[in-house]
Amino acid sequence: MKRAAILAIAVVLAAGFSPALAAGCLKGAVVGGIAGHYAHHHAILGAMAGCAVGHHMAVKEEREKQRQKQMQQQSHGSQGHY
Repeated sequence: MKRAAILAIAVVLAAGFSPALAAGCLKGAVVGGIAGHYAHHHAILGAMAGCAVGHHMAVKEEREKQRQKQMQQQSHGSQGHY
């Protein structure tokens, strides 16, 4: 588990210090590293896969939030004032 935590930190640092790039990566890497450790000692592969999945899910969630915000702004603007 210590190895997975070190790898997760290394992945985040490699992605840059930008929170936008690392969004979801750390959490996914930790979960993936732990899962990989218990699945025949593949902590590194699990952390890498977890980072990729975590980042993908974070980006997907952010896009959904922005889409909802745009829809709310459009609905408020189309009501018109008489």
